[in-house]
Amino acid sequence: MEKVYLRNLFFNVFKENEGLRFFFAPGRVNLIGEHTDYNGGLVFPCALSVGTYAVVKERDDDLVRLYSENFPEVGVVTFKLSQLEKNKEHEWANYCKGVLATMEKHGYKGSNGFDAVVYGNIPNGAGLSSSASIELVTAVLWDALQQFNVDRVKLVQYAQEAENDYIGVNCGIMDQFAISMGKEEHAILLDCNTLDYEYAPAKLNGVKLVIANTMKQRGLADSKYNERRAQCERAVAELNQSEEVSIDHLCSLTPAQFEAVQHHIADPVVLKRARHAVYENARTKLAVEKLNEGNVSGFGQLMNESHVSLRDDYEVTGKHLDALVEAAWEEDGVLGSRMTGAGFGGCTVSLIKEENLEEIVKRIEERYKQKTNVTPEFYIVNIGSGAAEF
Repeated sequence: MEKVYLRNLFFNVFKENEGLRFFFAPGRVNLIGEHTDYNGGLVFPCALSVGTYAVVKERDDDLVRLYSENFPEVGVVTFKLSQLEKNKEHEWANYCKGVLATMEKHGYKGSNGFDAVVYGNIPNGAGLSSSASIELVTAVLWDALQQFNVDRVKLVQYAQEAENDYIGVNCGIMDQFAISMGKEEHAILLDCNTLDYEYAPAKLNGVKLVIANTMKQRGLADSKYNERRAQCERAVAELNQSEEVSIDHLCSLTPAQFEAVQHHIADPVVLKRARHAVYENARTKLAVEKLNEGNVSGFGQLMNESHVSLRDDYEVTGKHLDALVEAAWEEDGVLGSRMTGAGFGGCTVSLIKEENLEEIVKRIEERYKQKTNVTPEFYIVNIGSGAAEF
């Protein structure tokens, strides 16, 4: 993003263009490792080249003035640092206020306010985590302006806490972690329970990362998420009743260990849910090995297997996601494609060869439209860096 463009945005709103500072927090996508996080397993997200920009000028009083180029109808939201309560009329700005309030709760109280213009180029409703992106751009700019020098993983935790407790959305920590800790041309293997992580090179030479939006709202995701979680907990309880097993989470088991004890799970539906969690975790570990070897095709094959498991064993895909993935699978230039996120709508992520990329995408679009009467949206993205001042 050109600083000139951002500078002009700021000038249009606040009539100043001196002493400005520029911050960015990316969106994210999970490449593989779906519904493993709450089962004690691994996820494998990366930061994207699209995200949220903030142009900021420090003030010498305690006022904060926020304006979003994406929500001009809300206008400039103004509040004092002593007025950080959630306010319905402040709409999107509550994500920023939530971060300031959470940081203050943990002892990081700011002394003077700021003016900021925020601009995001994450496609709306694409499930690429625009809310966590706004939270992290706020956390990073506030930390920099006030010179708090908060540990980066702590900032991640404060942003998640803001979304959970202030906004009231019960999200895990993957989004905030990937957005904050992202590294160009790398994905992050993350254990969401311990926050142990490692980077894996994702050099996609001649291959593009393509996000496709089904344009189907994720209607069932919340209720089915809770149901799947309960089924996995039931599987753990039943396995622990045997003398052969003592686990806290399904992902403590390797596939071989699971095969040896799966007969203790009585309900065939619960058995399928457990099988997905165990095998998806193993796939995620294998996916990292493939990327470390530079084997992008092998990684793509694991993405395909992940989708099949999410479709058949975990049953969280639905007609639209399946149609979009199957349309991609018909193309020789597609190395791998799967649903990403909670399921029941939302997005797919695919690895597509750059050669004839436009034609491939066009054919996928046509096939999907024929099956669903819906026009999907495609976003060609790069793997980018984490939240920072630039």
